[in-house]
Amino acid sequence: MSTDRAEHIADKQVHLLNDLQILLEKQIGLARQGDISSVEVLSKQASSLVGKIAQTGVLELAEFKNRREQLQKLYDSLCLALAAQKTETAEKLSRVRKGKKTIETYRSNI
Repeated sequence: MSTDRAEHIADKQVHLLNDLQILLEKQIGLARQGDISSVEVLSKQASSLVGKIAQTGVLELAEFKNRREQLQKLYDSLCLALAAQKTETAEKLSRVRKGKKTIETYRSNI
């Protein structure tokens, strides 16, 4: 394989990693804002990128250890942001249900 071709492949692999990092960062921001539907749209794009990255095996290479750890931290942050949104949504749903029961009780006592 020529040096130019090898450099092109390496550049493409790095570009895929950069794109994944950008998507993860966007997802984290959107999750923190509560925009879960947009997170879901971006997750489909991220999944496609992860598939391409997995095919290249680039993250298995020793020289990409730091990048792999960085992406893992972003993914962990995304999971935490989504868990926080899930908890917040569950709390809001609980308040709505309590309010609904209160209204039903009030109506039945009139």
